[in-house]
Amino acid sequence: MSETAATGGGDGVGGADGGGGLRERKKRQTYERLSETAIALFLEKGFEKVSVAEIAAAAEVSKPTLFRYFPAKEDLVLHRFADHEDEAARVVAGAGGRSPLEALHRHFADGLARRDPVTGLNDDPRVLAFHGLLYGTPSLVARAYAYQGRSEAALAAALVGVPAIAARLAAGQIVAVQRVLAEENWRRIAAGEGANGVYPDAVVAAELGFGQLEGGLGIRSTN
Repeated sequence: MSETAATGGGDGVGGADGGGGLRERKKRQTYERLSETAIALFLEKGFEKVSVAEIAAAAEVSKPTLFRYFPAKEDLVLHRFADHEDEAARVVAGAGGRSPLEALHRHFADGLARRDPVTGLNDDPRVLAFHGLLYGTPSLVARAYAYQGRSEAALAAALVGVPAIAARLAAGQIVAVQRVLAEENWRRIAAGEGANGVYPDAVVAAELGFGQLEGGLGIRSTN
């Protein structure tokens, strides 16, 4: 989850500029506007206290239009994760001569350094508020597991040359390690520590986590 996503027009009908390009841009703008409107209301009033009708009215669209973009109320929040579902798979696909674990470790370490919220190491009040909304709402937590499952499936598919069951097991363990590392960072920051203070320990923890994976999984580069 990028910081823009964590902090976070039109009706999808295009025109000139190649047609498809403009349509997709307007559709994307509508997705973002609806999600931002909903999240602002959820943060103000609480997820359960905001109706879909209220969100549609605030965004100046009809309920059918809103449901066309977001079939479920939870999707208005978890839309922020959409670009990250296949992130680990993309990292592995672009690993070059590095092993998948080396590439993923480097990617996670780079995320820590730039305080990417997906690593849990971000103390921006807006990010903290979003995390509080997400992890404090049972229905959102439940829906997030579905996103995690799709991320695991994409990562398993990216581990080419690995037997299917081994790839699935490896993907599950890799995603679990990344989740635990992020949760520990988030826990400490939610308790009042600053991101800069947590950073050195977060780097050491990531080295430990990926080191354990490297010793146990034996996933090597196929190049």
